[in-house]
Amino acid sequence: MSVQEYLDKHMLSRRIEDAVNAAVRAKTSDPVLFISNHMRKAIPSVITKIKARQILDSRGIPTVEVDLYTNKGMFRASAPSGDGTGMYEAVDLRDGDKGSYLGNSVTKAIKNINEKISEALIGMDPTLQSQIDQAIIDLDKTEKKSELGANAILAVSIAACKAGAAEKEVPLYKHIADLYGKANSTIPVPVFSVISGGKHAGNSLAFQDIMILPTGASRFEEALQMGSETYHHLKAVILERYGAGGCNVGEVGGLAPNISSVREGLDLVKEAINRTGFNDRIKIAIDVAATEFCIGTKYDLEFKSPSRSGQNFKSGEDMIHMYKELCGDYPIVSIEDPFDKEDWEHNKFFCALGLCQVVGDDLLNSNLKRIEKAIQESACNSLILKINQIGTVTEAIEVVKLAKDAHWGVVTSHRWGETEDSFIADLAVGLGASQIKAGAPCRGERLAKYNQLLRIEEELGDQAIYAGEDWRPSS
Repeated sequence: MSVQEYLDKHMLSRRIEDAVNAAVRAKTSDPVLFISNHMRKAIPSVITKIKARQILDSRGIPTVEVDLYTNKGMFRASAPSGDGTGMYEAVDLRDGDKGSYLGNSVTKAIKNINEKISEALIGMDPTLQSQIDQAIIDLDKTEKKSELGANAILAVSIAACKAGAAEKEVPLYKHIADLYGKANSTIPVPVFSVISGGKHAGNSLAFQDIMILPTGASRFEEALQMGSETYHHLKAVILERYGAGGCNVGEVGGLAPNISSVREGLDLVKEAINRTGFNDRIKIAIDVAATEFCIGTKYDLEFKSPSRSGQNFKSGEDMIHMYKELCGDYPIVSIEDPFDKEDWEHNKFFCALGLCQVVGDDLLNSNLKRIEKAIQESACNSLILKINQIGTVTEAIEVVKLAKDAHWGVVTSHRWGETEDSFIADLAVGLGASQIKAGAPCRGERLAKYNQLLRIEEELGDQAIYAGEDWRPSS
């Protein structure tokens, strides 16, 4: 075959001429590079290869990492994981072989990606997120994604989302906003964990987290500084009162002094805020995670204490009374999971009081049906969005739309088992979530998310809007 025949067969002459004309119009100083890039852009991108591997998350427990290839490059994503699987959330697939990582290996999920999911997605356009996600869902065929594994499905879904952004040559958060159907440039208020309790820490505090929200900052950059400074002042307060041992940290980076009551913890946080001088520019939130210590219809606030008296069981009414007092005595603006995940009546009653934002985590499990029920019954007014609980980017977008249509708040959230993947930062901005919960302002896997938000705010420039005092949607 002659050169001319080859050019004619592949219609290269016209494409090369178009590229040269574009270079001339652009008056480029490097025509070879310009023409090369122009030709590359002219080729529609498709998924060419998917390769998965087992890595370790922040707890040293295996999780799934995926490299997805297109002709634009390689795009990597990893799946976070919680401490366990809720009754209503998608299911991670683990091997169960106690001889390997105590049964937590994910080689079955890896095999499903490399052999099944890969075959189904090769040749697909990475910008078509909903079609990609639906193809995987159809392949799995189970309600909780237990056949292929939610960990396998999510890692591929996120990697495809990153590839889609690259194909469109837009930032990831912009691509997500396009998928959502609405342009967003709001940077969320960070909800920093500062004191850990519950299953997160080895102290006697029943509540899972005490957190701070720098709502009074003017930009996310300032909010991150306020969070960091408060955290370090808190560390100094704890060191003074409890010694160096009190400065140990929990799973998500919150400090874990040996305290047994939430008031003791709130007093420490209040003192730290006072020392910073930020005062009412920082608000407080608590994650009760009440399901963890609910026994029947009672709540055992001493469930972690080695010398349990058995006298500190509280009814739902007692818990409501306690929350009322706490909201009156401290600048608490948000309470997460104040009651058991099946205690709909007390959730509804407390939410109706309007004392603060009432966030559903265990109550909802990011599950569409649970969210619909909670909206109908007014059981809470804010959604914790944990993408691994639902399994794909497309389904995450759907539940956020549902929550926002109900005028709920949306808190994009990390998991206990995190990786250095910063995807949820772009997700929060792309979906216009006004809050992000990614742990303490320490530990690399937590800061990866906060640092990405710094970059996004910098990139958006004057268009960036920090949620700040507007962190809660108006009803």
